[in-house]
Amino acid sequence: MKNSVSAAEWVPLRVIWTLKQAHTNKIIAYTQAQTAWSDSTIKTLLRRLEQKGFISSHRDGRKLVYEPVKNEQATMTVAAEDQLSSMCQMHRGQVILQLIKDNEISKQDLLALQAEIAKKLPAAPDQVACDCLKSKGDQHEC
Repeated sequence: MKNSVSAAEWVPLRVIWTLKQAHTNKIIAYTQAQTAWSDSTIKTLLRRLEQKGFISSHRDGRKLVYEPVKNEQATMTVAAEDQLSSMCQMHRGQVILQLIKDNEISKQDLLALQAEIAKKLPAAPDQVACDCLKSKGDQHEC
């Protein structure tokens, strides 16, 4: 998908988001601290991210400087929504619950989750319908 980030592209993209802007050598150094990738592999990932519109670059003397174009939170949300939308609608809640159990989350984010759950709870259905088999009027459970 043109506007999606591959697993490999996330690594240098996260470096750029964190640094706000950085020259190629700095991005390579931070990326290589996490991976065993060659300079040319990382430069290829940077070119792809730029072609997809996630980052931009400009020259500063002889150095190429990269900076983010797309917002970090929005990009992560779209990626998560893309993954969830490919899963059974009936089981997404359990996946989200497991993610909450398995990941470190700040108190501030947990309080925000709690507030959002409290708002959604009164109108929540007793059960979410399965959407795996789409046909006219066919109700089924996974």
